[in-house]
Amino acid sequence: MSLSVPISVAARVDDLVRSSHSVLLIGFGAVVLGHWSEHIVQAVQIYALGWPVPEAQGVLGLAFPWLVTSELMHYGYALVMVVGLWVLRNGFAGAARQWWMLSFVLQFWHHAEHLLLFGQATIGHNLGGSPVPMSLLQFFVPRVELHLFYNTIVTIPMVVTMVLRRGRTAGAGR
Repeated sequence: MSLSVPISVAARVDDLVRSSHSVLLIGFGAVVLGHWSEHIVQAVQIYALGWPVPEAQGVLGLAFPWLVTSELMHYGYALVMVVGLWVLRNGFAGAARQWWMLSFVLQFWHHAEHLLLFGQATIGHNLGGSPVPMSLLQFFVPRVELHLFYNTIVTIPMVVTMVLRRGRTAGAGR
């Protein structure tokens, strides 16, 4: 009679990620690009078309205004990003992994800011007596510009990771 030890959920997820890393990375990249497109459309609405910030809600916001004003949706995306960056980390090595982990650390902070916003919206009490939920850095930088900045500093190391990964896989085929 043999005893078998059940594989932990973490080990199963790790096996799935290892065997499907490229596919998962493409899916994750599609989510990132979709989010970026929303921010770019919103920036065009504000800076090129001159729309007031509350009316500049990207593409989704035009169709579903309640969705864009929901802190839950923004927090949900930040959480998906931080989980995706963490889960996919083991598919990278060396400098590529270091750059990927930099994205993770930066996104973790961005996630914490969204958690703070979500918490304020949930309890109905905003920092500094503000009429709207406020993240910490939003006291110094307006929300639209701050989130363009956050998304930029999270995306740059991800792009560096992809360049390094591409160079590594191209070099392996020589």
